[in-house]
Amino acid sequence: MPTGLIALALGGFGIGLTEFLIAGLLPQVASSLEVSEAAAGWLISGYALSVAVGAIALTAATARLARKPVLVGLVALFVIGNLLSAIAPDYPVMLLGRIVAALCHGSFFGIGSLVARSLVAPEKKSRAVAVMFAGLTVANVLGVPFGALVGERWGWRAAFWAVTAIGVLALAGIATLVPGRAGTQRSTPPSGLRDQLRAFRSSQVWLTLAATALGYGGMFGAFSYIAYTFTEVGGFAPADVAWLLMVYGVGLVVGNLVGGRAADRDRDRALVLALLGLTLTLALFGLLAGSAAASVVLVFLMGVTGFASVPGMITRVTDVAHGAALAASANVSASNVGNALGAWLGGLAISAGLGYTAPLYVGAGIALTSVVVMVVAARQAQSSRPADRFPTW
Repeated sequence: MPTGLIALALGGFGIGLTEFLIAGLLPQVASSLEVSEAAAGWLISGYALSVAVGAIALTAATARLARKPVLVGLVALFVIGNLLSAIAPDYPVMLLGRIVAALCHGSFFGIGSLVARSLVAPEKKSRAVAVMFAGLTVANVLGVPFGALVGERWGWRAAFWAVTAIGVLALAGIATLVPGRAGTQRSTPPSGLRDQLRAFRSSQVWLTLAATALGYGGMFGAFSYIAYTFTEVGGFAPADVAWLLMVYGVGLVVGNLVGGRAADRDRDRALVLALLGLTLTLALFGLLAGSAAASVVLVFLMGVTGFASVPGMITRVTDVAHGAALAASANVSASNVGNALGAWLGGLAISAGLGYTAPLYVGAGIALTSVVVMVVAARQAQSSRPADRFPTW
C-alpha cells in the first residue's frame, strides 16, 4: 500500500472526528459558552451546511492549482479551524472555527479521491479510494465515544486540541509522502474552471450525482431517527444506543472496504447491488424492528450496504467527468444534500403519526429510487460508444 494513501486516510480520520465528536460534547460546550441547546446545535448543522458550500466553492477556486498543494492547504485550513475551536473564548469564535474546519471537508475528499486513485494501478482505483475513506468510516465509529471520553476526563477543549494534533500529523504526512504531481491529469496542470464545468454537460455525471444523493438520502432518512426506533420499537434502553451505533459504524467500515473491491471488478453492477441491498435491508428492518436480535444484525447490514456504494460512486463520477475535481467534490455535496433530504422526509413521516419505523420505510423508498437511477445510468453507459463510457485519464 502506498504510504501516501495512509497519509490521506489519516486526514480523512481527523476530518471525520471533527464532524462526529461534537455530538458527545454539546452539553459541555453549551454550558461552558453559556448558550442554549438550540444554539449549540448549530455547531452541527452549521458544519454540515459549510461542507456542502465549501466542497464546490473551494474546488472551483483552486481549479488551476496542482492537487497536492491544494490538499496541503485544505488540511492547514482544517488545523486552523480546530485550533480556533480549542481556544474559542465565546460562541461566535467557536462557530467560526467549526465553519472554517468544515470548508475543507468536501474538497479534501473530492480532490483527495483523485490523488488516491493516481497512487495505484487503474484496476485498484476504487480500493484506493476506499482506503482513503476508511479514515472517515473509522471516525464514524470512534467519533462520538472519543469526544465523550476525552471531554469527560479533560474537558471539551482537549478533544479539539487532540484533533488539531491529528491534523498536524496528517499535514506532515501528505506534505512528505504524497508525490508532487499525484492526481494531475495526464501529467499536465489541472484544467481551469470553465473546463471543469464542461464536465457537467454529461448526463452520466448528473445521474451519478443523483444516485449518490438518493443513496445517502435513503440511509440517513432511516439513520437520523434510529435511536427512537431502537428505544421506542426495539425495546432497547437509552444506554444501549451508543454500542448499537458502534455496530452500525463497524458496518460502514466493512461496507467501504468490500464496496471498493467489488467496484474494481464490475463497478456498475456493484453499485446497483449495493443500493438494492440497502433498499431491502431498510424495508426488512422496518418489518423486524420489534426484534432486538434482528435490529442488531440489520443495523450492521445498514452500515455495510449504505457505504458500499461510496468508493464506486466517487470513481464513477470522476471517470465520466474526465477527471474533473469539481465533479468529485460535487459528489460530496450531493451526499450532504441527500442527508438533509432523507432526514427531512423521515421527520415528516414521524410528524404525520406513522410511527418510529416510518423513517425506515421512507429510507427504503428513497434508496429504491437510487436503484432505478443507477440502472438507467448503467444502461445508458453500456449503449454509448466505448470511448465515451469510462475514459482513461
